[in-house]
Amino acid sequence: MKVLLDENIPHNLRQFLREHDVATVTYCGWGGLKNGELLKAAQGAGFEVFVTGDRELEFQQNLAEFSLAVIALSDNHWPIISRYIPEITASIKSATPGALRRVDCGTFNRAQGRGR
Repeated sequence: MKVLLDENIPHNLRQFLREHDVATVTYCGWGGLKNGELLKAAQGAGFEVFVTGDRELEFQQNLAEFSLAVIALSDNHWPIISRYIPEITASIKSATPGALRRVDCGTFNRAQGRGR
């Protein structure tokens, strides 16, 4: 499966997705593109899944218009999401084109410096 990681997702995640063809928004030269433009570019390049930490994307875009699935993580801090690799990989494997799937990874707690 061809997977695109958003700018706000730690690149460390790539090493856990080796069974997929994974690229980052930055690597593709799409840094700074607005969500709609980014989704169009990703779709045009043949990406099937877009992984993001943007929790507002589903409210800003009509995802059903796109042929790629969106996986939205509840947090984008590596110490947090690294504990949810199985859930993230399962979501990618079962992703449905044009649909959003949320993966609840908890949230970063500044006071404690970790997820809760």
